This record gives sequence, C-alpha cells and structure tokens, in this order.
Amino acid sequence: MNSKLLVVGGLLSGLVAFNSCNDTQTPDNTVATTPDSKEISLSPFDNPSPAFDNASLSIADIKAELQGTDSAKITIDYKVGNYELKSQTPDAATKGCNNSKDGQHIHFILNNGPYTALYEPTHTFTIPLDQPQYVMSFLSRSYHESLKHKPAAQLLHFKVGKSGKIENLEIPQTPMIFYSRPKGDYVGKENTDNLLLDFYLWNTNLTNQNLKVKVQINQQEFNLDSWQPMFIKYAPMGELKVTLSLVDTAGNVLSGDNTSVSRSSRLALQEPIK
Repeated sequence: MNSKLLVVGGLLSGLVAFNSCNDTQTPDNTVATTPDSKEISLSPFDNPSPAFDNASLSIADIKAELQGTDSAKITIDYKVGNYELKSQTPDAATKGCNNSKDGQHIHFILNNGPYTALYEPTHTFTIPLDQPQYVMSFLSRSYHESLKHKPAAQLLHFKVGKSGKIENLEIPQTPMIFYSRPKGDYVGKENTDNLLLDFYLWNTNLTNQNLKVKVQINQQEFNLDSWQPMFIKYAPMGELKVTLSLVDTAGNVLSGDNTSVSRSSRLALQEPIK
C-alpha cells in the first residue's frame, strides 16, 4: 500500500488515500431506462471533472480542550495547497447537479456520519472522552465531488482521555469506505434529476484487491468495480435510502471498521417536502 505518515504535533497520524480509478466503466446491474421510466439507474459523468492534480490537504495543528468532566472540544487547523476554497469549480454551471453557492470546500466526516462542509480551513467540534473517533477529511469540488488523488485527504483515529490529552490510535490497514453523497434534502427538478453518488475509499482502490462497492438504493442493488462518481437518475420523490458496502468476490461485506454505511435523503419537486 502506498501511504504517507503525517505526524501532527507528535500526537496524530494520517494516511493519504490511494489514487482513484479514472475509467468510466458502467456499474454492474445498471438499469436501462427511458425518461418516463421509474427505475433507478446509475450513470458515470459524461465528461471528466477538473482534476486539480496538485491540490493537497494536510493538518497543520490539532488540539483538545476539556469541556466539563465528560467531553472535549477539538480544533483542527488544515493546510490547503494549490486549491481555492470558496471558488466555484470551473464546470459547475454545466455539471447538471446540486452545487454549493459557497464554492469549493472540505468535507469533514466524523465517525462516518453526515459530513460538514468547511469553507474555511479550521473546524471545532465536541466529542465524548475515552471513545475512539475517526475523522475523514478531503477536498471537494463546489458540486460536492471529492478529489480522489493521493494527497487530497487525511484520516485520523484518536481519542481524548480524562486528562485532556489526545491519544493517537492505530489506523487499520483494512479497506474502508466513507459515505459522502447524496446528503440531506433535494428540492426541484434541477436538483433531483441527477443526484451525485460519491464516497471515499481508504486502503483500497477496488481493482488491486478484487473488491466491489455494493450500492443499495431503496430496493435496487448495483455493484461498482471502479472508484468514480456516479449520477443517480430517475430517483423517486420521497425518501431515498442509500447503503454502501465493501464486498468481496462472493458478495460478502468485509469485516472491520467502516465497511458499510447507510444514509437517507428526501426528494421533492417542490416545497413542502413530504
């Protein structure tokens, strides 16, 4: 595995992610559809996104401050290289999916929960004491597609003890998947026609270990054998539940941390969302 150890203040270490696969293979079980069909499908992007090959994300500092007797406030300061936060990605106007009016940002994911979009290179959050925490951070285009090349992400694994000291924990060498999109509520045809499906892989790029990502969207299943963003098309209005799982050649979900994660979104052509 190609990895790079980053020591932050002598306390935390992060690994940099594998390069993404840049092919545009169609996922297994993609459903052939027509505009009036109600079958969900997954489709690769028609055109590749700007690569930002020289963009990088590192952690300049991390510190903890006790909050009472049971929690700690964590502050992370990031260093962003060759990438402009808050700028619109050049092809945002023609991408055809939900786009942040506030521009490019960092996706901050705590314990594989819903991400927080960071438009400034610092973030403060609160965690309970003596409980292991995973923090995945990566650079994102303005339309929320992750940068998957090698230096664009950092993964931390740590806990804070009762003394307020940050304790670095070992980062597993097993493959992991972190959920990114879709997220939250989507309103309007322009936001629901193409829903971005995106995730971040760690310790695998799928092809080097014969793994797949099983994607279950409501009751339909797809199997992805390359790491690339997809558009979810013909999604029904209402609740949309997405489950992402790393599976082996027999279709079994891998054991270990962060190998399967689910999230629900809500879609509506107009307010109110039902």
